[in-house]
Amino acid sequence: MGFCIHLFLPRLVMSDSSSPAGTRWIWNIFWLLLVVTGVEVALGIIKPTFLLFPLAGTSILNLIFIGLTLVKAAYIVQYFMHLKYETQSLRMAIYLPALVLIPYLTFILLYEGVEVYGY
Repeated sequence: MGFCIHLFLPRLVMSDSSSPAGTRWIWNIFWLLLVVTGVEVALGIIKPTFLLFPLAGTSILNLIFIGLTLVKAAYIVQYFMHLKYETQSLRMAIYLPALVLIPYLTFILLYEGVEVYGY
């Protein structure tokens, strides 16, 4: 059994040939995530009234928060969990369920929240 695993292991491991060298890319991602977080915090503090109108069972502001959170999650998974440099099949095995389930669950939560609480 162990011998069979070692035969297939070289095809499943990450290829380091395409991974970036140095720390510049880490700082670029850090600054991007910092800006996105800053926008989220600023919107949370200010709460512009033109973004509080209802859309799809919630306010436009909540939809912006959901979108910005998904952007941050994507960057964290891509770069800090090193998924960007994995094989295409492994990336799709992780991305596709998330791309289907997250919007589906978000829709269900928003729709059911409107039905239950009547907002």
